[in-house]
Amino acid sequence: MSATLPSVVAVSRDDTHRFSKVVVDEITLVAGLGVDGDAHAGVTVQHRSRVARDPSQPNLRQVHLIHTELFDQLAGSGFAVAPGMLGENIATRGIELLELPTGTLLHIGSEAVVEVTGLRNPCRQIDAFEPGLLKRVVSRRGDGSIERRGGVMSVVVAGGVVRAGDDIRVELPTGARTPLAPV
Repeated sequence: MSATLPSVVAVSRDDTHRFSKVVVDEITLVAGLGVDGDAHAGVTVQHRSRVARDPSQPNLRQVHLIHTELFDQLAGSGFAVAPGMLGENIATRGIELLELPTGTLLHIGSEAVVEVTGLRNPCRQIDAFEPGLLKRVVSRRGDGSIERRGGVMSVVVAGGVVRAGDDIRVELPTGARTPLAPV
């Protein structure tokens, strides 16, 4: 049995602040901004709760990636989740996003590059989408630490068009590796 090569399953965007995003044929990543036409694109933070706290913060959440293996796990618990539904811009397969260190570069398709900045920290809105889902994507490990499984956030280093089927190449940072933390 061969391992699945890392690839893009689907891409999504939405020009309005809604929980879910619309699956589209392609998205254009813009260096330093995020997904062209997406409500979360910008140099400074665009998530409403973070804007309320400090609108001058850098936007470390320009592009949200989520692994579709999570959708498979959730289906086993009775949740029907598909690409775009959890607000991600890029749904992936074959890459353990949550295991990557901060600063990992993901080369997507022929041009685009994003830098992983941290973990998505799902909020209560996820239970409004589907009751009980928050407990499935945020839980406590046996040692009491919190496990977040809602994907990773990133910033755009090099722009380009991203489509379903595009390959993803992982470039790990050199030197000491910092585990992902919520951003």
